[in-house]
Amino acid sequence: MPKGVVCATRGNHGQSVGFAAKRYGIPTTIVVPHGNSLEKNAAMRALGVKLLEHGDEFQDAREFAVNLAAEEELQMVPSFDPLLVAGVATYSLELLRAVKDLDVAYVPIGLGSGICGMLAARDALNLKTEIVGVVSAHATAYAESFSSGRPVESPVSTKIADGMACSVPEESALELIWKGVERIVQVSDTEIAESMRMMFECTHNVCEGAGAAAIAAALQESAKNKGRKVAVIASGGNVDRDVFAGILNGENFVD
Repeated sequence: MPKGVVCATRGNHGQSVGFAAKRYGIPTTIVVPHGNSLEKNAAMRALGVKLLEHGDEFQDAREFAVNLAAEEELQMVPSFDPLLVAGVATYSLELLRAVKDLDVAYVPIGLGSGICGMLAARDALNLKTEIVGVVSAHATAYAESFSSGRPVESPVSTKIADGMACSVPEESALELIWKGVERIVQVSDTEIAESMRMMFECTHNVCEGAGAAAIAAALQESAKNKGRKVAVIASGGNVDRDVFAGILNGENFVD
């Protein structure tokens, strides 16, 4: 019997694991890379988790968490898992039921749960909606894997899209993406920052970098989308206030 659970995260997955574990009284260890969002770290600690920092990027934290699970008899809760995909798919199901005749949906790709959930919901409803993946132009593992038809590792350098900062793709996610995704669009940090500003200005909603990436992709392909019904997935609003304040004040990033 495991003595608790452990996961690796940049913040959103860790908060969900911490929330569920607290509800059921399960000891929880969360591993994040050094330099992770201070406010995401604080939110996870507030849920009572043990937060560990390891490595410089998500993949380092991920590998450390896997080893820790074996060493300390913990249950690893991965960022990509069929049960997690089933849960994440519920927002896609709600969207596709609510918006009829949707031509295209842009979905950000971190490790792949969100876009695989969208594919499952689309197929379950027998719709023809195009699903377009979105990655950071500074974290291109999934884009390169998609175009090459094989898993490709790629370095990460994005400064604001930490939720998409994956250098090693999940092969089981790729299998679904290869079969069902129309294409993958790459968006730069500058495009993402502009989309975060636009989202706040036009709707007064806060998007983190990865959350605004789908908007950036839809804007990049605006000519292609003329006359079409388009949806974008805003996957999260966890952005540190100083980062968001700088972006709202016009700060851009060297691409």
